[in-house]
Amino acid sequence: MKLRPTVLALALAVACGTAMAKTLRVANQGDAMSMDPHSLNESLQLSFTANIYEPLVGRDKKLGLVPALATSWSQPSPTVWRFELRQGVKFHDGTPFTADDVAFTFQRAAADGSDMKSYVSQVKEVRKVSDHVVEIETQAPFPILPDVISQLYIMSKKWCEENKAERPVDRRKGVENTASFKANGTGPYRLKERQPNTRTVLVRNPDYWGQIEGNVDEVIFTPIGNDATRVAALLSGEIDVMEPVPLQDIGRLKASGNINVLQGPELRTIFLGMDQKRDELLFSNVKGKNPFKDRRVRQAFYQAIDIETIRTRVMRGAATPTALMVAPGIKGFAPELNKRYPYDPESAKKLLAEAGYPNGFEVAMNCPNDRYVNDGEICQAIAANLARIGVKINLQAETKVTYFPKILSRNTSFYMLGWTPSTYDSHNVLTSIMATPNDAGQGQFNLGWYSNPKVDELTLKVQSETDQAKRDEMIREAFRIHHEDVGHIPLHQQALAWAAKKNIELVQLPDNFMYFKWVTVK
Repeated sequence: MKLRPTVLALALAVACGTAMAKTLRVANQGDAMSMDPHSLNESLQLSFTANIYEPLVGRDKKLGLVPALATSWSQPSPTVWRFELRQGVKFHDGTPFTADDVAFTFQRAAADGSDMKSYVSQVKEVRKVSDHVVEIETQAPFPILPDVISQLYIMSKKWCEENKAERPVDRRKGVENTASFKANGTGPYRLKERQPNTRTVLVRNPDYWGQIEGNVDEVIFTPIGNDATRVAALLSGEIDVMEPVPLQDIGRLKASGNINVLQGPELRTIFLGMDQKRDELLFSNVKGKNPFKDRRVRQAFYQAIDIETIRTRVMRGAATPTALMVAPGIKGFAPELNKRYPYDPESAKKLLAEAGYPNGFEVAMNCPNDRYVNDGEICQAIAANLARIGVKINLQAETKVTYFPKILSRNTSFYMLGWTPSTYDSHNVLTSIMATPNDAGQGQFNLGWYSNPKVDELTLKVQSETDQAKRDEMIREAFRIHHEDVGHIPLHQQALAWAAKKNIELVQLPDNFMYFKWVTVK
């Protein structure tokens, strides 16, 4: 049987298309916990959903601001921003993207259960000017608004209403809805399959408005918690990319001959927080009072931690100890303030004795074991350090699936957290981590409720100050106060380590986001 020329051409085109289709198999130590982009303000979650959803203002390969769903923005007055929206964009279900979706998204992000409240806490009103123009009015002058909303992903009003997902998934209360398992964004990839903690499959969006520089048609994302299993999967060819690389395996992978290891500094700061609000800790043998309300106890904990041994042994040199809550590269970083309290167990014991705990005390510590680099091991080392000054740590290390709902509910006395300012500006850590919590989203991740009125005052001034020199001095002053208060215990900035087969080209960003539209499979 002979094929007619047109049929033959079609058959060849289909065959070539199939041959050219590229699948990228990615493994991580943990899973994206939900497909709802407003449910968890965590970098893996936001990185993954950034391939499905998009913000008004995006980031380029150097983390500079670029147009995304907004083509331009301007400031007609100090408290009003005007965004011209991209026309012709459709959500994955074919619904046109309009100003209604923007207004709905900001309202949704501010709702109960949202983990993105801090992104919109300064927004007074979102006004629809036309189908493709919106105005965002802020409570006060807010010159960094475009930076702040660069990780606030736009959802379809129509789709959310039809799927009863008008409110965000609430990870703190275990409340789920359709948006946790299904997705409908405007981004370069669509959600094809979602099996939580097993695998998630994305496919290329053929109607994407923008440019997809890479050639990946399908992404299969698999959480593999065990380090050895994850490394073995990469070496055997079962996966193409893995993140993070276990520190002890970096040399082995580099020597394998067919694996590239990508390393670089990360903007994330790992730190410890303490409950400073309750009159009695939830998880301690101290009754009737809260030791962490005493600055001397907080400093004792700080000075008991052997940060250099953690750097060299636990982190194998892949960490930079810090005294600040922000990393170099974040606007407002003040190198002259980056001086830790010295490691000094004897001084720590004296501080505890002065505070009324000459024999130490007992307290539970919450820690993830599949979120940050060697997080469980770091917490074990800290527990051993604190034992030397008489503090017994009841370590509760667990998967982030159960860890985050617990600590985000402030159901903790002593905990570990990592933070990358989404705006790449110090104001983000001031308002999210160091300012006193309120219902509008300020201090949403200040889980131990550290509070200093002067820091609150400076935070408000920083967000509206346009004079850079004055702004930087305010940031430095807030950091000085926080350090003197021992509001948190900063540990280090961990280093990034990804590994990929040599036929994979990808872009590693210092915020640890992985955009599949920039990946090429050769």
